[in-house]
Amino acid sequence: MTYHPKSDFIRIMIERGFLADCTDYQGLDEALMSGVVPSYIGYDATAQSLHVGHLMNIMMLRWLQKTGHKPITLMGGGTTKVGDPSFKASERPLISAEQIATNIAGMQQVFGKYLSYDDTATGAVMLNNAEWLDQLNYLEFLRDIGRHFSVNRMLSFESVKSRLDREQSLSFLEFNYMILQAYDFLEINRRYGCLLQMGGSDQWGNIVNGIDLTRRVLDHEIYGLTSPLLSTSDGRKMGKSEGGAVWLNADMLSPYEFWQFWRNTTDADTGKFLKLYTEISVEECDRLGALQGSEINEAKVILANAVTTLLHGAEAAAAAEATAREVFEKGGVGDDLPTFEISAADLGDGLSIVQALVKSGLVKSGKEAKRLIGENGAKIDDQPLTSPGLMLDADALASPVKLSAGKKRHALIKLVD
Repeated sequence: MTYHPKSDFIRIMIERGFLADCTDYQGLDEALMSGVVPSYIGYDATAQSLHVGHLMNIMMLRWLQKTGHKPITLMGGGTTKVGDPSFKASERPLISAEQIATNIAGMQQVFGKYLSYDDTATGAVMLNNAEWLDQLNYLEFLRDIGRHFSVNRMLSFESVKSRLDREQSLSFLEFNYMILQAYDFLEINRRYGCLLQMGGSDQWGNIVNGIDLTRRVLDHEIYGLTSPLLSTSDGRKMGKSEGGAVWLNADMLSPYEFWQFWRNTTDADTGKFLKLYTEISVEECDRLGALQGSEINEAKVILANAVTTLLHGAEAAAAAEATAREVFEKGGVGDDLPTFEISAADLGDGLSIVQALVKSGLVKSGKEAKRLIGENGAKIDDQPLTSPGLMLDADALASPVKLSAGKKRHALIKLVD
């Protein structure tokens, strides 16, 4: 990257590692220098919460606002009905309108933690593309918008090509997705003067389509900027952990488990993640990321505290750190561990240890629980768990029981009245 930006936003994007590509560095840089640039990122409503994989571009919107520009969060109430085929091996299952509305309500909880939604020039705006997509007349849309798209060109985009090269079916429904996303950019430009769309590098083709369409229909100059698709240094997709997706809503993943995800970052990723997911200075991120041995663990605690504070608040971060130190350093139980509560009525004659491991969320199935016990990877109150036939009765649960899967994942089973 040899371009030397004048604007704070692009400079920060480059310095902190957010930038993969841009459709016109100089044009965008000059626009950012000459006034407030409204910019959007779209989020399809495929789950009831955003996850850690979304956090990178939420941070991009946060930096955009902090450098004097206007973030737009676009909820995909319309596009979710179709499903984005980009780099997917198969068609996404169709989601009902009711589930989409539920998912959007859940996803919207997070944005206010990172962005200020208000009526000022740089106040964030929340939109839903169902507002214009649900009203489209198909024949008019084909005639007015569809004529600007070349099928030959659409087939050449990597996101589509990779699916066809593997001889996996691509439905006409999915093929329409990129036209709808391009139309989103046109509409948000027309309605809100939006000049920039951002997204992961897998969205490059969709973003370029929107820029071309807006230029053809409105003769407006707009821009696209993409971030790299992150994987951890050990090859896992960012946002996936042993327990599944790392959700951002506290009711789907406790602040403690969220904190723990960041504390478990590999040494090689610590400096990079500090730059992307915190607001600590680049120089300090580099210093912390270069630490060795046990010192790097303190850098990971700083990372976990900073990221958790942004999402869940300083109190939740402090409580998570205190619990972690209690559990790991003193072998205690910790007040903030994920807890599964069971009533005496539900307990009946007892709860098998296999069921306990599943219900606590440490494993996904009984089969996985038995394998974990067989491989000596499970503990009960810090003692090795050797028998998958163990039953927990009311006496055993007179005080909370701590279960562990490996060295880093713990939960409590608690009997309640």
